[in-house]
Order: sequence, then structure tokens, then C-alpha cells
Amino acid sequence: MSPLVAVSEWGECAALLADARARGVEGLMLKRRDSLYHAGRVKGDWWKLKVDPLTIDAVLVMAQRGSGKRASLYTDYTFALWHGTDLVPVAKAYSGLSDAEIRQVDKFVRRHTSDQFGPVRRVEPLLVFELGFEAVNASTRHKSGVAVRFPRILRQRTDKTPDQADRVETLKAMIPVEKRELEEPGLFDGLL
Repeated sequence: MSPLVAVSEWGECAALLADARARGVEGLMLKRRDSLYHAGRVKGDWWKLKVDPLTIDAVLVMAQRGSGKRASLYTDYTFALWHGTDLVPVAKAYSGLSDAEIRQVDKFVRRHTSDQFGPVRRVEPLLVFELGFEAVNASTRHKSGVAVRFPRILRQRTDKTPDQADRVETLKAMIPVEKRELEEPGLFDGLL
């Protein structure tokens, strides 16, 4: 159960929200004391205040067709960061682009496919996107050594070239210190 936190003014909420990430939570949930629990996204009695997402600039490296009404478009994307001279996948994102932006990326994928295996197309690493996410954790399942929580596309970075995208080390540095200490020795050598 989350603790009940009483505040008497909005400034106290702002301070709690600013400290949320350090406490390992996504933000604050404001509820009227007499409100009932309702399924779904009910508005009026409850308000969710989330911290701003962590962000990285990553290169689009793979795409796959979506599902449902987007089954004919490439809408499921894999993004990579630099590790040495290699681009290493770090996240998959499916949301954040408008329909017009999806159509533009779909055209890019079709014109710049460098390899195809099953439903996945590898694309020339030419487009940079800003990704937002809630948290970063070390991961032995991913080649990059990290996993991001709830990744989504915030915008395309037309002002950046692929060589200006972030590095895996930048992402690893976002893992909270207390979680870094629990990881295998050597995972973060040279970062701290």
C-alpha cells in the first residue's frame, strides 16, 4: 500500500513530485478523500501527476509492421545507442508519433531497408529520435546491459545526425546508484 501523504498547499505537492524519482516512484496520485475506486481512467476524483520522463536520443535501426488498422504500416520500432563504434539496440517503441509521422517513417523504412529477417526489417541508421521512459535498470537479457521502462517516442530529432545520438554509457549512468551497487562487478567500469 502506498503511504497516505497529507499536504496543505500546492507547493508541498510540487516538492513531493520533484523528489518522486529519488524515492523510486513515478509521481503522485491525488485523490479526493471521499472518492470511490472506479475501473478505467476516471477523471475528477483522482489525478495522476507524473515526473517528466528520462530521455535519450537514439537511432532507428529496425522496424516491424503494426497490428490492427496499422498492419500495413511499419509502426513498431527498435532503437539503438552507440557502444564503441557499434549501434546496440536498447529499446522498442510503438507510440508517440502522429499518423502523418508514421506514414513518413513507413516510407523511410521501405526505401532504406538493408536486410530483412521474418517480419523485421533492418534499416540504414539515418534517423534519430528522442525517446522518453520512466526508469532504467540493468539487464542481463539485453545485449546493451540495460532495459528501459515504458519507452515511447517523444519526437524525431531532425537537428541531429546519427553520430550525435547518445551512448549506452549515458543510459547506464541513469540507473539509480542503489541499483548499480547490486549489479555484477565490472558492469559499470569506467562510468562512476
